Amino acid sequence: MKKKKSKRKSNKRDFFDKVYKLVEKIPYGKVTTYGALAEACGLKSSARTVGWALNSAKHSALPCHRVVNRFGALTGRIHFGDPFLMEELLRSEGIEFNKDGCVIMEKYFWDPKVYSKEKRKK
Repeated sequence: MKKKKSKRKSNKRDFFDKVYKLVEKIPYGKVTTYGALAEACGLKSSARTVGWALNSAKHSALPCHRVVNRFGALTGRIHFGDPFLMEELLRSEGIEFNKDGCVIMEKYFWDPKVYSKEKRKK
């Protein structure tokens, strides 16, 4: 007898896969937010779930360091082993920070929703 997959686990996996596909597309020298990824994946209020997805992918080749909170703060830096690695990676891509240590979002924000809409048009 074949064991059925739980629908909830399947939905979570589908959402995580959508997140991973978008994170893979974040351009070099740009950042996006947990909330923007959640909205582009169809679940606007699931920014925290995006964080869980990225934490699950921390040992992958995905550019997870390019995902920051809505203010540009590096809230995910604790998952990189070295608390300064995320900032170092972003700075190596030319990303600048304000005096509070946050990414200058007006200059470096990449909107995955716009990317998704353009992709659908093609």
